[in-house]
Amino acid sequence: MTKKPFKRVHLVVLDSVGIGEAPDAEAFGDTGSDTLGHIAEAVGGLEMPNMEKLGLANIVPVKGLAAAKKPAAFYGKLQEASVGKDTMTGHWEIMGLNIDTPFKVYPDGFPEELIQKLEEKTGRKVLGNKPASGTEILDELGRQHMETGAIIVYTSADPVLQIAAHEEIVPLEELYRICEIARELTLEPEYLVGRVIARPFLGQPGAFKRTTNRHDYALAPFDRTVMNELKDGGKDVIAIGKIDDIYNGAGVTKSYRTKDNMDGMDKLVQVAGEDFCGLSFLNLVDFDALYGHRRDPQGYGNALEAFDVRLPEVLEKMTEDDLLIITADHGNDPTFPGTDHTREYVPLLAYSPRFDGGEQLETGKTFADIGASIAENFSVDMPKFGKSFLSRLNK
Repeated sequence: MTKKPFKRVHLVVLDSVGIGEAPDAEAFGDTGSDTLGHIAEAVGGLEMPNMEKLGLANIVPVKGLAAAKKPAAFYGKLQEASVGKDTMTGHWEIMGLNIDTPFKVYPDGFPEELIQKLEEKTGRKVLGNKPASGTEILDELGRQHMETGAIIVYTSADPVLQIAAHEEIVPLEELYRICEIARELTLEPEYLVGRVIARPFLGQPGAFKRTTNRHDYALAPFDRTVMNELKDGGKDVIAIGKIDDIYNGAGVTKSYRTKDNMDGMDKLVQVAGEDFCGLSFLNLVDFDALYGHRRDPQGYGNALEAFDVRLPEVLEKMTEDDLLIITADHGNDPTFPGTDHTREYVPLLAYSPRFDGGEQLETGKTFADIGASIAENFSVDMPKFGKSFLSRLNK
């Protein structure tokens, strides 16, 4: 195996696909959580032959999958070092940050003074203001919203403030302006909301459907990430899915929005066929948003198998100059009580056509090992956190 740097690194985050409780899971109320393992058990075994070949079941046992005798990828798992278990914390850590002040969550809704400020500045009343499923709250409050024009505000187990509005009642431009106001209001330290999310929808009572015009208003990372170093070093950083939103555009040179997991895979296949030098970074959010939070192990299992079916399309585009890294950002065990994320290890698979089989990697103490490895590959400044595993791949 040559030590020649990879020209392109494709980083795929399977949003919420944890692989078993982390050592500190008890502190988060997540003892016994195991997203992938419990899904496999619930559906009677998973069929994921391509991930099986890479070595997924070599990391942990997975019902329906066999450990590969000669895994095609280097494999292991990573432990989260930061204090949260949300999307932004996981992704920012992947790119080299350590979050020691957690974002706030609002299990009882947002403070009344914040809601009053939002109503005053937007000129619209607020409905809801509680934790809720995005589809259930439309069923509950959608009709009232259409009759009154009041916006629907809700949250989840994540540090997010979500605002839903019917596109024919509140035009998209106005909804986005409302979210920008909410973003400004929640920048104050006493609120520390990670993201404000516009959730437009269409339809009639009993048949509402969220549109693809969602937009996230995130905090910018509090420090430079590996993406900043890559961009400033003249490398491409191609964000696919909600990656651009998660990092508030910091360090991104090009971005592609996606409608769902399959559209995300379409975009990844497209990008894998392009000539660039740097990082493509994809988040597949459906696992988390559609199946984890909604506690749907069957749907989650189907989505995992659907991803596996698409994987060869990416592998076929890869050359010896490419490295594919597959991981996750937290867990979201659909067999667990509630709707919250779960504190778990995440998988790590690293594959290139130049490899003659893979081996087990040391369990990482932080997700930032990924960012450190990418930084070392492209010879840019290393992050403050993380230990590169690049030398193991290029031994």
